[in-house]
Amino acid sequence: MARTRMVRRWRRNMEVRDDAEYVDMLTTLSEGSVRRNFNPYTDIDWDSPEFAVTPGDERWILPATDPLGRHPWYRSQPVEKQIEIGQWRQANVAKVGLQFESILIRGLMNYSFWVPNGSPEYRYCLHEAVEECNHTLMFQEMVNRIGTDVPGMPRLLRWLSPLIPLVPGPLPIPFFFGVLAGEEPIDHTQKDVLREGKELHPIMSRVMAIHVAEEARHISFAHEYLRKRLPHLRRGQRLLLSLNVPIIMRVLCQAILVPPRSFFRQFGIPREVRKELFFDAPESRQLLRDMFADVRMLCHDTGLMNPLAKLMWRICKIDGPPSRFRSEPQRRHIVTAA
Repeated sequence: MARTRMVRRWRRNMEVRDDAEYVDMLTTLSEGSVRRNFNPYTDIDWDSPEFAVTPGDERWILPATDPLGRHPWYRSQPVEKQIEIGQWRQANVAKVGLQFESILIRGLMNYSFWVPNGSPEYRYCLHEAVEECNHTLMFQEMVNRIGTDVPGMPRLLRWLSPLIPLVPGPLPIPFFFGVLAGEEPIDHTQKDVLREGKELHPIMSRVMAIHVAEEARHISFAHEYLRKRLPHLRRGQRLLLSLNVPIIMRVLCQAILVPPRSFFRQFGIPREVRKELFFDAPESRQLLRDMFADVRMLCHDTGLMNPLAKLMWRICKIDGPPSRFRSEPQRRHIVTAA
């Protein structure tokens, strides 16, 4: 009997057509995907001379918004080494991004498999999956053009990647929090780089511009999906989730942002520099906190920021004030290029 009630509750939560505001939001996002979408092979002229990756191109030097890019050790290195490190770092971030989005695509397809007929969530989830497929093509092409063999995600996460997409069927809420844990850091980092105004290689600037434009829809959907479902959780479920959200954010952010040990060995980066970068230095810790200001806003608005949850956010070192609005710029970390 208890199992039957649980299944009924799960099926009831999948039905959204009685919420006109939510349906309108899904319709707007789906129509946006139709009107404003990008193809990595028609919207980027990869074979154009200006997109060529040539030796000694200083546009690959890491910007000041990157934790490594602003570190004195990196800035003291010869220009050739700065370029080599910059290319490796940007290629690995792209590889991590495409691996994460591969997991997301499979998770979205698993979730949409259970969506009832007539639900507008089905159409939007498939639009998002198509856009993420294009992103994986775009990121892999960028890695190939740079020509650096990078691993991407940590080995453990790569091994677990076949299992993670199974989560959204029975547990869609933790899955979509995981989506935010992966998308928010990348989106935050790319926006800061674009706002800085440093001259970037055309591959970098074009890939980032396309990704930021489409990720705005994807992040909006995850936020609104959770805003709709979270108020209906029982008290015990909400408490358990509130304690796990900051852990999910910190673990996935660490996997996405921190390069593998092989990177530090290959370029001879001292251990103390690595510790400062990820995340012992005050600037690095603040950058980490700022990445999840929007998620903290979501938790505040939906009752997930209780005293125990606040303590867990502090233990994970990603506590701080919530955003006043989505994608609020953290201007103290944006260094304008001269």
